Amino acid sequence: MQKDYQNVQKWSVSSRIFHWISAALLLVTWLLMLAYGYNESKVFLGLHKAFGISVLFWMIARVINRLFTKAPPPLPMPKIQVLISQLTHFLLYALLIAMPIAGLLMSVYGGRPVDMFGLFEIPVFVTPNRTAARFYNDVHADILWPMIIVFTLAHIGAAFFHQWIKKDKLIDRMK
Repeated sequence: MQKDYQNVQKWSVSSRIFHWISAALLLVTWLLMLAYGYNESKVFLGLHKAFGISVLFWMIARVINRLFTKAPPPLPMPKIQVLISQLTHFLLYALLIAMPIAGLLMSVYGGRPVDMFGLFEIPVFVTPNRTAARFYNDVHADILWPMIIVFTLAHIGAAFFHQWIKKDKLIDRMK
């Protein structure tokens, strides 16, 4: 049976803005860390931290937006796909909040404040502790980052599957 996907309901404008700016912030944050890996300039690391904290603030605002913005109805698909989609989105939100928190805790436990683009500074608000700093570094880099990669690729892969295999115009909902 052929489904009619011509009139796909879009996410709200605010949800679409939050989605695409989240993606851009994540990409910029990752590129800055990549640049730091090649150059080891403290400028790249400082910007990485500032953009990372921006991801945290942005995601908090995004969650608030999501609480007050109705989602469009899901496209016709098996219930298991709807459940997997909802779980993947929930985990992406959680990871994109946990990741910058772990990075912030790594910095402050390391005794380093976080400069926010020269506008203000998040001070060291804990007693520096190298063991805690290493722990949060491991959580940030070795646990949360690979999980973000996996769930982001799953999210993108599912969107492409819907767009090019199922041809149900799922991506149009976020344009």
